[in-house]
Amino acid sequence: MKSAQKGFTLIEVMIVTAIVAILATIAYPSYTEYVQRANRSEGQAFLADASARQERYFAQNNVYITSSSDLSKLGLGGVTSETGKYTLSVASVNGDGGYTLTATNQFNDTKCGNLRLNALGQKDRTGSGKSVDDCWK
Repeated sequence: MKSAQKGFTLIEVMIVTAIVAILATIAYPSYTEYVQRANRSEGQAFLADASARQERYFAQNNVYITSSSDLSKLGLGGVTSETGKYTLSVASVNGDGGYTLTATNQFNDTKCGNLRLNALGQKDRTGSGKSVDDCWK
């Protein structure tokens, strides 16, 4: 009598390996994009919080913070986002009394780059891989 084989053949293992490799090549870019989009939402929230604090500061002092060295006056608790994915800076806009907040990414987001928000609520980004609307979803 012949004994029954146990285990897998090399061909079966190679087929499964090929299928897993194909699935990984499809899934990994989507996963990376998902992670970067989640990171961008942290930057957007950070900018929205800083902008609201700017407006509160303006209501009390009749002037915006336009120097990164003065950002502590907004009470943000630092210029780094909660998980350290973004750092915040601010600049004046053409001397008209407004401001532009910039959240500089720390995770190599080349498609959207750094996120910006100005005193008029206009959103922007420094990258060129995606539109402004796609970066601010």
